[in-house]
Amino acid sequence: MKCAQGCSLHTVGFWLLIVGGLNWGLVGAFDLNLVELVFSAWAWLVTIIYILVGLSAVLALFKDGCKGCK
Repeated sequence: MKCAQGCSLHTVGFWLLIVGGLNWGLVGAFDLNLVELVFSAWAWLVTIIYILVGLSAVLALFKDGCKGCK
């Protein structure tokens, strides 16, 4: 299967997973939700960030099947 969107999609997904992982680490260790702290004025943006992090996880599940990206 060829990577239709290009590897930039995987790069963005990777960084969203890093942000999500760090945020969950802060929630677990210090009960500090950095995403909500930074973007609390825009609740809709917090929701979009969470959705994008979740979609990035789904993308990461299928990344190995993408022969166009290394």
